[in-house]
Amino acid sequence: MAELNLIPYRVEEITEKAPQIPKGVRMIQAPEVWETADRGKGNIIAILDTGCQPDHPDLKDRIIDGKNFTPDFNGDATNFDDNNGHGTHVAGTVAASYRDGGIAGVAPEARLLILKVLAGKGGGEYQGIIDGIQFAIDWRGPNGEAVSVISMSLGGPEDVEELHEVIKRAVGAGIPVVCAAGNEGDDVHDTNEFAYPGAYGEVIQVGAINFDRRIANFSNTNDEIDLVAPGVDIYSTYPGGKYASLSGTSMATPHVSGALALIKNIAEKEFAREMTEAELYAQLVRRTMPLGYPKTAEGNGLLALDMLNKIEQLFKVINQSYNTDEKQPIRKF
Repeated sequence: MAELNLIPYRVEEITEKAPQIPKGVRMIQAPEVWETADRGKGNIIAILDTGCQPDHPDLKDRIIDGKNFTPDFNGDATNFDDNNGHGTHVAGTVAASYRDGGIAGVAPEARLLILKVLAGKGGGEYQGIIDGIQFAIDWRGPNGEAVSVISMSLGGPEDVEELHEVIKRAVGAGIPVVCAAGNEGDDVHDTNEFAYPGAYGEVIQVGAINFDRRIANFSNTNDEIDLVAPGVDIYSTYPGGKYASLSGTSMATPHVSGALALIKNIAEKEFAREMTEAELYAQLVRRTMPLGYPKTAEGNGLLALDMLNKIEQLFKVINQSYNTDEKQPIRKF
């Protein structure tokens, strides 16, 4: 079975400090729903990537468990450290702990299950990735916790049946699977830029935009794109206790993975029951905003977590204006 690779990405800058609430986290309106969503508390997000720095100050309290599925570190299954940088960055965007002097992830009180399925050079055997997904499905924490979301910022050109089957098992178990669209894009109107597993219909495939709400020039376009999120100049955690600005659909994906933890908490409070995977997907899509691009580029649009609340407030204002005792003059145009 062939190797699956890390989706190419750009390191823009490595720093000792970064904005406490990064622009990407703000752009998807995560802070506005933190209180209602308990900041993602109670959710476990499995990150299948290059590992994670386990003692990074912003992540050490977020990691609940981990496993190495690669030959790195002499194949030591207990050593899931990040010898690349990509995985630590993704983990921080999902759930960096928002400590004093640190940085905030989208869901800063969610927990992380770190599954190192890609080696330091960025490649990984398909079998290791398949095993990692199955591990996430079966994993249980010390208090019976189960995985809420699987996040994969990786991909390749091959459609591998065994990979597709294990993803279907995850979704069937009620776990949303979030995947990067890929960074081979060169034309927003090209509808045939596929990377797997992102192109499978069962996954939530994420494209990237910049802070001007324009589709990133590298973001793949195809008829399976579900939504877009910030993926250009994204600050997050980085090995060595540092921070870095990276660009790629790999950076857009964890915004959605973290957002699903917030959405799950909000929706399950409202409905007073557990949500199915399909229901979580519906709640996610309700919180998107069209940007005017073809559906093959933006899917349902930009993730906007507080949009429903803003619409509700707008309707309240409209209703109040209609219910007022004072007659409003009719305007002629």
